[in-house]
Amino acid sequence: MNTTIISLVSMGSLAALFALGLAVASKKFAVETDPRVEEIEGVLPGVNCGACGFAGCSAFAEGVATGKAPVNGCPVGGATVAKMVASIMGVESDGLKRRVAQVLCKGGHAEAKQRGDYDGPKDCRIAHATQGGDKACSYGCLGYGSCVAACQFDAMYMDENGLPVVIEDNCTACGKCVDACPRDIIMLVDEEQGVHIRCRSLLTGRFVRQVCSVGCIACQRCVKVCPTGAIYMEDNLARINYDKCTNCRECVAVCPMNTIEWQEGKALLEKVAVS
Repeated sequence: MNTTIISLVSMGSLAALFALGLAVASKKFAVETDPRVEEIEGVLPGVNCGACGFAGCSAFAEGVATGKAPVNGCPVGGATVAKMVASIMGVESDGLKRRVAQVLCKGGHAEAKQRGDYDGPKDCRIAHATQGGDKACSYGCLGYGSCVAACQFDAMYMDENGLPVVIEDNCTACGKCVDACPRDIIMLVDEEQGVHIRCRSLLTGRFVRQVCSVGCIACQRCVKVCPTGAIYMEDNLARINYDKCTNCRECVAVCPMNTIEWQEGKALLEKVAVS
């Protein structure tokens, strides 16, 4: 009996000692958590899509609190969430703009010539890496809808002409469609921008005409007429510096191939040309 009592007392004493040691260690080695992390996570959409570049909303919230992520880094939440996160962090939210995806190719079935039949999987990345698809233009949209399949927010669909269409009201600028396109014809642009050069071909004008009726032929008319210097030529392709573009549409009016497009509903922008 005495042995049993002694054993129980000994074990109880050891348990109490270990518990005390754990309590002291937990206080000594405890990692302080920034209360803002929980607040930020509370205003995030919670979809854990990873579009922000972090492994979920919790990691993004911690990144914002530690200065490793911008307050407007959640593409799904957009400007609304960005403003709430900025408020929690105590910084200004002015200048945070909503972005949307833009498809920079107009060469669908009706405009772009075919070079043959493609028998492989209907996936843009596979087609691009193997047979190259059935479009004669090696820079244009392949039309197999990999970008649409990658979109988690029902913000894209394929039209009857074989081109992806962005539903801007649904677009969160998550960038999944951009990553899915092997030909780099989709980019994220400020929602307010209404002028877009919908071509990515680097071919010379003569060869562009042979494969597509709406491709850029590098005539430079748009460059010459742009009042702010927003359009420039690079590798046989007209490009737009959106920071300078004011949506004046002068370039749209002179483009002989209808490559440059104006989106109805956008407004004239007030920007100062940067020399």
